[in-house]
Amino acid sequence: MTKSLKPQAPALWLVLLAAGAIFAVTMGARQSMGLFLGRINTATGLGLASVSLAFAVGQLWWGLTQPVAGMISDRIGPGRVLVTGMLMVAMGTFLIPFMTTTLGLVFAIGVLAAGGAGIAGPSVLMSCTTRLVSPERRGIATGVVNAAGSFGQFVFVPIAQGLTGLLGWGAALSGLGLLTLSALPAAWVLRRRPASTAGAGTEAPREPTKKVIGRALADPSYRLLACGFFVCGFHVAFLATHLPGVVVACGLPAAVGAWALATIGLFNIAGSFGIGWAISYRGGQWRLKSLLSLLYAARGVGVLAFVLAPKTTPVVLIFAAFMGLTLLSTVPPTAGLVVKFFGAAHMGTLFGIVMVSHQVGGFLGAYLGGKAFELTGGYDWMFYADILLAVAAALVHLPIREPAPRSVLMPA
Repeated sequence: MTKSLKPQAPALWLVLLAAGAIFAVTMGARQSMGLFLGRINTATGLGLASVSLAFAVGQLWWGLTQPVAGMISDRIGPGRVLVTGMLMVAMGTFLIPFMTTTLGLVFAIGVLAAGGAGIAGPSVLMSCTTRLVSPERRGIATGVVNAAGSFGQFVFVPIAQGLTGLLGWGAALSGLGLLTLSALPAAWVLRRRPASTAGAGTEAPREPTKKVIGRALADPSYRLLACGFFVCGFHVAFLATHLPGVVVACGLPAAVGAWALATIGLFNIAGSFGIGWAISYRGGQWRLKSLLSLLYAARGVGVLAFVLAPKTTPVVLIFAAFMGLTLLSTVPPTAGLVVKFFGAAHMGTLFGIVMVSHQVGGFLGAYLGGKAFELTGGYDWMFYADILLAVAAALVHLPIREPAPRSVLMPA
């Protein structure tokens, strides 16, 4: 027998380790930025709304870069795409302390750091993972990668807080930029685009990208999924950007804000593993749209309870833990529905488009949080909006027409 000369794909555990490492550093650096919002405002004197605008542009740009990065990765492979993204994150994070104007902050925070995190973000990483995993194991695999991003937040936030106390906030940001570069070797593992997805013969023949995008945008279920993910972006960006400010506005020590962000990251890990298990339970018996409705409804209940509760350190940390369980748990089922609708061949592109909707919500969550504080002196109205949007997201997923699990495994 003649052995095949075709390069073998890396082992699954190595793929998950590499994708998880990249998501950990990009998510960790990005989700730590909220710690520096007040310090940047004090150093520049630009005002909270102007600084929040830079963070809001970053939320939007993180989403807009993802379908483009996904499309390029689908065509040429993810290696160079991921390296470019990580270098941009490092450069943007390093430049932030040197920017003294709104435009400069938009460039460093919004264009470079957030854009790089989007290029090396979930669209490309979930696509890498999905192609190399059999359909019945995709839930667990995407949950592992998602959990790694949460682990990055859990680790980076206390590192950022510690470096700030020891060296100052500018040096802390430089340190975060250098830490991002530590994951560059992981891009080598993911450099090759597989010739076919896991489980050969299980996906439909590859369509032209333009045609599949048109088919997706014409699908009501895909549009509803994108609308629900808009709400997820609003929640995530508001908390990541303004939770430290909420803590200070409640009269609690600033360190509690760092603990709260780290707690969100820690419980995101549990939430990501939990949702991955739920997706894969008995071969995918639970409907993904129902899981998403439950997650958004739980968020609404959690925010309402926080609004009504006394604002003490234990209450803030319990709120952060509960929100962490649900905050990024929406990513694996959302990605799973995209694959159920259209297969894995164009996963990077189509999930990237859904991420744009997520980040439009993120733009509003980050910017309106700062604007609301300037106008009212607090964040109450943002929490009220958060509750209403969570209810809307829980309802909007119900009409989605989800293919039966069996249809993913059958040839088109």
